[in-house]
Amino acid sequence: MGFYDEEKTALEYIAMADGYDGSWLIDILAPHLSVGAAVLELGMGPGTDLDILGSRYQVTGSDNSAFFLDRYRKMNPSADLLELDAVSLQTDRKFNCIYSNKVLHHIDDGDLSLSLHRQTALLHAGGYVMHSFWKGSGVEEMHGLKFHYRDLASLQEAFWEPFEIVAMSLYEELEPDDSIYVLARVRQ
Repeated sequence: MGFYDEEKTALEYIAMADGYDGSWLIDILAPHLSVGAAVLELGMGPGTDLDILGSRYQVTGSDNSAFFLDRYRKMNPSADLLELDAVSLQTDRKFNCIYSNKVLHHIDDGDLSLSLHRQTALLHAGGYVMHSFWKGSGVEEMHGLKFHYRDLASLQEAFWEPFEIVAMSLYEELEPDDSIYVLARVRQ
């Protein structure tokens, strides 16, 4: 069982993340997507950003944690949810956008490349991705979870082949310039 599958540690994460959401990231995305567009959230966790996305878009939540999916489904029985690994993304569904907020930092550079290429297969022509990452260098492990820190140059390289970067910027989540977001569009 993983960190997010165990009730005790998943609930600790939910308490720690209380008060944080990606509403302003979603606001950056909004001018690029029509209201009602199909959006897949990778790593929805407790569903905070999924709820915000759902106020504008037709959303599908996904997570690799059965605990998070079951918990959200109990509160929202009609929710469209998929159990997905962020690398293999085993679904044949198509979306206008794939969104994640501090999820893809759990995978290494090779798996990030695989995930980004797989994401292009799940997007309609001209589709977008919006992902956020912790800024830095190296890898850290906490509670059995790996955190791969990235910088602007490494993200530009990772996104370059499958996507055209629309916007990329540093931002503050906990400390000045501790985070990076990337808004990109599938190359046509």
